[in-house]
Amino acid sequence: MNNFIIKAQLRKICKGASYAKNFSSSIKHEFAKNSSEVPVRIGQPTGYTHPHLLKTSEVVVGITKDELKQRRRNLLESIARNRSRKENTQTEHIIIIPSATKKYISDKIPYVFRQNSDFRYFSGCLEPDSVLLMHLDGSGRDKSVLFLRPKDKHAELWDGTRTGPELAVEIFGVDESHEMRHFPEYLDKLGSNMSTCALWGDHGILQEQPEVFKSVMLLAGKKKEPLEALTAFAHKQRLIKSPAEVELMRKTCQIASEAINRTISESKPGDSEHQVFARVDYHCRMRNADFLAYPPVVASGNNATTIHYIENSQIIESGRLVLMDAGCEYGGYTSDITRTWPIDGHFSPTQKILYDVILTLQKDLLATLLNDGGTCLDDLFDTMCVKLGKYLQEVGLVSKSLSGVSLARAAYSFCPHHVSHYLGMDVHDTPTVPRTSSLVPGMVFTVEPGMYISQNRRDVPEEFRGLGIRIEDDCVVTPTNTIEVLTSQCAKEVKDLENLVESCDIK
Repeated sequence: MNNFIIKAQLRKICKGASYAKNFSSSIKHEFAKNSSEVPVRIGQPTGYTHPHLLKTSEVVVGITKDELKQRRRNLLESIARNRSRKENTQTEHIIIIPSATKKYISDKIPYVFRQNSDFRYFSGCLEPDSVLLMHLDGSGRDKSVLFLRPKDKHAELWDGTRTGPELAVEIFGVDESHEMRHFPEYLDKLGSNMSTCALWGDHGILQEQPEVFKSVMLLAGKKKEPLEALTAFAHKQRLIKSPAEVELMRKTCQIASEAINRTISESKPGDSEHQVFARVDYHCRMRNADFLAYPPVVASGNNATTIHYIENSQIIESGRLVLMDAGCEYGGYTSDITRTWPIDGHFSPTQKILYDVILTLQKDLLATLLNDGGTCLDDLFDTMCVKLGKYLQEVGLVSKSLSGVSLARAAYSFCPHHVSHYLGMDVHDTPTVPRTSSLVPGMVFTVEPGMYISQNRRDVPEEFRGLGIRIEDDCVVTPTNTIEVLTSQCAKEVKDLENLVESCDIK
């Protein structure tokens, strides 16, 4: 559609710096134009411009405008309830959540942009240098306001289309939208009209946009109120996934599972760890993942005894095990899987002993979750330490004289990390939520026992040294309080792994 026509319509419909809901019918009409015409472009994909990615009802992949609105309302109500319980009074609340900003590798060369998870969760907006402001007044009325970069023909020539405030009300379901330059004035005016005001945000995230941070702190100084920490409230809400979020978790886990199976099947002695990294990245992206969720661990031999080994630069020699910890991001949600396999297709007797210990242990932990509803991740960790200790006693790596706390400590020396963490929009999701919280429907988490025996360790027989093994799956608590293993498609049985490696037709 001709840009001059679009601008003329915007001028006619939109008055002043704020853009209201009556823009809805016009923009829907333009998006629904005949497919032979150039569709209206904004700063992110839509169901109209990218029907291969989103449905027309979705703001971002899998998430509708109504769900975004409900998220914002739930956050405001949660904060208001908490504050009124503590002080037995009603007050007004202003919540400020900034977007991520562009970061640069070198002059004018940006890193791949990833949106701030909280900002994406509550707004659905994928643009940098933006702010979401939410307001709840004393009578319970709420308002959401989105501040965005203005349309700029020159900037968009170089860096791509912007949404601009003109379309934001319709696209994201907020009540108002303004250009970013109006944020300081808007915030000051809003706060000045309140007799009591609680201001919510987080220093570290706000400081990424210095002008936003300055405006927030100026208002906090005027009102003589501290900036209240928002993160714990946002994380508590994000911890419980909606049905739509669980579907996105299923998808990202399916993509990563298929990609890891394919990567295992293509691995062979003489590959570099980097090549294995490149394959899993490729296979995730070819299945429509946005990118890998984190720098993967691809560790062969003794490298696998370094838990966060990401150098990925060694040649994988015949007879070695490969430990790969990799996951992807799809629609803003992440997977996190670890598999360990023999590079030439067969576990040695010693490798199989330790692999069977970890595989049996992981199955035990999953069974514990199935049979003991309401447990927590810290309980699962305690169970892991005790069971791992007993299995290590059976294979002769831990003294049979140990029991109780001493046995758990001995096991911890072989697996010095927690057995689980929450999973969602971030890999280590909602970290302010304690792992003592009971597991309830909608929680997604990992189960990842491991064992790491350095070449330098002298308290185990020599044949066990230099081996690192971890098996990690992603799980969700279902509405019926059962456990669904989201990564069950990813091979982990000994015979399945050996068959995958042997099946490769490029060796």
